[in-house]
Amino acid sequence: MPIVNAPSSGPWDAKLQQFHGGQDWAHLDNFIEDFSVTTNAFGMPESAKLASIQSIEHSHHYPPADQEPAKTSLARFLWPVGYEVDRDRLILGNGASELIDLVIRMAPRGTWKPGPFHTQYKEYERSARNNGYEMLPAESNDKANVACLVNPCNPTGDYLDLPELKKWIEGNVQPGGYVLIDESMQPWHSPEFRNHSLTNERQYVEQMYKEHGISVFVMHSWTKLWCCTGLRLGSVVCPTAEHMRAIKKIQVPWSVNTVALAFLDAVVSDEVYLQKTWKMTSVWRQETVDRIAERFPSWECHGRKFLSWIWVDTKSEAVAQKAVDLARAAGVPVRSGRPGYNLPTHIRLAVREPGKVDALFNAWETL
Repeated sequence: MPIVNAPSSGPWDAKLQQFHGGQDWAHLDNFIEDFSVTTNAFGMPESAKLASIQSIEHSHHYPPADQEPAKTSLARFLWPVGYEVDRDRLILGNGASELIDLVIRMAPRGTWKPGPFHTQYKEYERSARNNGYEMLPAESNDKANVACLVNPCNPTGDYLDLPELKKWIEGNVQPGGYVLIDESMQPWHSPEFRNHSLTNERQYVEQMYKEHGISVFVMHSWTKLWCCTGLRLGSVVCPTAEHMRAIKKIQVPWSVNTVALAFLDAVVSDEVYLQKTWKMTSVWRQETVDRIAERFPSWECHGRKFLSWIWVDTKSEAVAQKAVDLARAAGVPVRSGRPGYNLPTHIRLAVREPGKVDALFNAWETL
């Protein structure tokens, strides 16, 4: 089914594919920084980059079909204590996008519903439309057979704490239904992110499945936190090991390649990288928000302080488009809210170190 309101330019097939940011950089001779994506401001961790490069030496062999040892390494990262209990509920994928599609393909048919926010990451809706679900609006009071909530929400920056999240699940999913909770951006929360994550709520997930037949899946795209979007690396924590095996049955073999597995196996041990991420992201984000407030006082910035991007309502379609055009021309592209999200007064910009933000604000001198 064609994507509604899809853009007609760039590398995307507007009739078939869902628009995403992150493409402009390859077409800019004066490229400085990509503000159109939500990746980590610190770039790819050097330790994991080196492991990836070294893995090329083994790339004349097939990757391990069981995704090991990278899968166990990720399990240790998610559950530092008692990872053995939960490891069999975990499976890796070729980006979260592959796993989103696999879970929705095996979910019960009927209605589909997004999270409660103004908009959200569109891959869930794309997959649901392609699989023939009836679309319910976010404001519908009806419970859905399949519900998908991005938390924290990309692009809006909204975030439900665990009590609010559980209340939403219980009020929006039919008995016997599936709910996909995307926590890709949740590890930015703080060093205590696990205590605020649904991955740490095994008892609740078991209860929802045993008492209501509701299957809770927690999705992660790891390409944002560790700035490796070109490697395609995601995971899903399933409600049971049986659900994991059902995904494995329909997943193509070797969907995560040797380079990505080597990267993951190494990166989960890079504590220094995470500590500077938690320390500096909120600082740089606030500095940029303050600069926006000073330079463009009518603009509204949205999103939690710990997030790796800022969702901005410029209050004007013309101003938003000019901001996008000027940024691209200066080699610092930002994400327009028009394609995909159909919010043409909005733009999204990544959190970056101050020197690179200077280049963006220089591009906006004539706004």
